[in-house]
Amino acid sequence: MSILQMCKLTPKTMNKIQDRLERLREIMRREQLDAFIFPSTDAHNSEYVPDYWKGREWISGFDGSAGTAVITMKSAALWTDSRYFLAAEEQLKGTEYQLMKLKMEGTPTIAEWLGKELADVNGAEVGLDGSVNSYNTVVALRHELRNNGGITLRINFDPLKWIWKDRPALPADKIVVHPLKYAGESAASKLERIRKVLREKHVDGMLVSALDDVAWILNLRGSDVHCNPVFVAYLLIKTNGATLYVDKNKITSEVEKWLLDAGVLLDEYRNVLGGIENFDEYNLLLDPDDTNSLLASANMRYGHKVFAESPIAAMKAIKNSQEIEGFRAAMLRDGVAMVKFLKWLKPAVEAGGQTEISLDEKLTGLRKEQALFKDISFDTIVGYEQHGAIVHYEATSETDIPVEPRGFVLIDSGAQYLDGTTDITRTIALGPVTEEQRHVYTLVLKGHIQLELAKFPDGACGTQIDALARAAMWRDGMNFMHGTGHGVGSYLNVHEGPHQIRMEYKPAPLRAGMTVTDEPGLYLNGKFGVRIENTLLIKEYKATEFGKFLQMESLTLCPIDLAPVDVDMLLPEEKEWLDNYHVLVREKLMPFLDKEEQLWLENATKSIC
Repeated sequence: MSILQMCKLTPKTMNKIQDRLERLREIMRREQLDAFIFPSTDAHNSEYVPDYWKGREWISGFDGSAGTAVITMKSAALWTDSRYFLAAEEQLKGTEYQLMKLKMEGTPTIAEWLGKELADVNGAEVGLDGSVNSYNTVVALRHELRNNGGITLRINFDPLKWIWKDRPALPADKIVVHPLKYAGESAASKLERIRKVLREKHVDGMLVSALDDVAWILNLRGSDVHCNPVFVAYLLIKTNGATLYVDKNKITSEVEKWLLDAGVLLDEYRNVLGGIENFDEYNLLLDPDDTNSLLASANMRYGHKVFAESPIAAMKAIKNSQEIEGFRAAMLRDGVAMVKFLKWLKPAVEAGGQTEISLDEKLTGLRKEQALFKDISFDTIVGYEQHGAIVHYEATSETDIPVEPRGFVLIDSGAQYLDGTTDITRTIALGPVTEEQRHVYTLVLKGHIQLELAKFPDGACGTQIDALARAAMWRDGMNFMHGTGHGVGSYLNVHEGPHQIRMEYKPAPLRAGMTVTDEPGLYLNGKFGVRIENTLLIKEYKATEFGKFLQMESLTLCPIDLAPVDVDMLLPEEKEWLDNYHVLVREKLMPFLDKEEQLWLENATKSIC
């Protein structure tokens, strides 16, 4: 299938984007703005956002989760990262937008590009909506724009209020209680722990903006964001109380009592600015990366603002014993669903009639049969052959292709269960594979195993161990541009910080009790992609005279396809790990499978030797 067939851009689609740009420029003329910037975030600096805040997608037509659109009176450009290069090229084709590939040599920053585009404008002024840009983002951008032509930045204007006529409303679904048997700690206890940390920082209170932080603290969940069980709200914590700013129509009597028992008052979402302005203690902590610029710029009548990193993400990242057991139980049920799917997969493909979307539907259906299933944890990626090379590919009716009994299919998927969140990738050989595919698959497998085998000092950061997953492929002159691992929430967001494993420096320390994914990959444009991912638990290894050391434990329970492995490329320790992992998978899953499934699993997890 050609690229044009995949995209199926129509004059109607292109005209729609052009019409929106023209409407925007009319408003820009009225407001005397020379450019406008649309980020991907919402008022809470979320990675995934409610439809109400998808302004960048609306104005550009690009639907990836990361990107920034910039429009001047005569040009337009969109910046995104390597996960979306191929998808963005197709979705922007035929529009005014120029694709800017982040972290690639020769790509200008937004400020550099604007400096050139507006070089002939005296007193150029650029606008952005301060309510959807963090304080740190605005401070950095304002500085960069000054250095690129003395450009002024205006942050108090949202043109979407005038030009997005059918803009979705803010979500109105009810909030629900997340039971203590899954949360493992009461909201009152979490609030007290947070207040203790704030006292140590000599701070009286803080504004919590991140939606998953609010949900975690209060042991509440919602459905305001696709695949993420969170709700739109702010939490203002004081020395002797707290206030939840939320649409009160979302609050049930059960939730109201739950909050009252935790010492939390209720106020309307729109009143949060007043809550900051009237904060009546000495100082208030605002995380400059989480807090939007308009709130961060509030004039406080009594107290003082302290800009510092929120302590909550690091607290949330270390799971308590009940959360860990919940992860184990969720991974067990998810593993059962995966085995049922994998047993079905090859015969179904050989019989014909299967496509990327039908595979997605089958896997989601099997997950829905599992106890405590609530939703998928992100949109499933099923990429057959060349589509597997598109890192965040998602099949649509236009791009969906038949899956044949040859080559690779890459399946990255996960689920939200009441007791845990799952994230797993398997690349499956559906029939004969090339020697190139076999070689690349084994390089990725080696990287995956080496990270699983890692032993490292307590407090080391993810950047310091990232090379373990890349060493073998580096020797072949190959690499991948996405991160190697991220934290996973406990029935919360599938992407959770502050820790990450990636090439770029991320100083957040790794601690026992954290979850983290292990997902190296290689992607050959126009050919195929390979990724293998487990979710891991960081746990204690041993203490020596040199300090405390940590190790990884696989939480994910699912066979890794052995058919495309080049056994001669594996080190003895890698073969041993693979055999031991498959023994674990068999022991854990066998009791929950029927006889045919057990026979299939026995064969799928046979010794690599």
